[in-house]
Amino acid sequence: MKNIISTDRAPKAIGPYSQAVTAGNLVFISGQLGLDPSTGKLQGNNAAEQAEQALKNLGAILGAAGIDFGHVVKTTVLLADIKDFAAVNEVYARFFTADHPARAAYQAAGLPLGALVEIEAVAWLG
Repeated sequence: MKNIISTDRAPKAIGPYSQAVTAGNLVFISGQLGLDPSTGKLQGNNAAEQAEQALKNLGAILGAAGIDFGHVVKTTVLLADIKDFAAVNEVYARFFTADHPARAAYQAAGLPLGALVEIEAVAWLG
């Protein structure tokens, strides 16, 4: 069974997709940019600041699903510039503090809205 997860505490989707979808015991969270949910504008001028907001958005969606960062089993981090890897890692480590999820990180040719970072996740409802 599929269920759509949505919250006003994270930015609305900027296309024809859902913030998150549950399927069985898994939650698939769409890529989150560093958008401020109240303004719809990118938060911050560098990858670390945008990653912080993207992870806050991810946390809001996890909360709407009734779970938290400890339930995340896999993330994908997309970077406009792979040179921002270390700076984004520092921010990421503040949100994922133990039992870290599996992860992939890539440099992307371009991200929506000119963003510097996009983070998607898969979580387990437990």
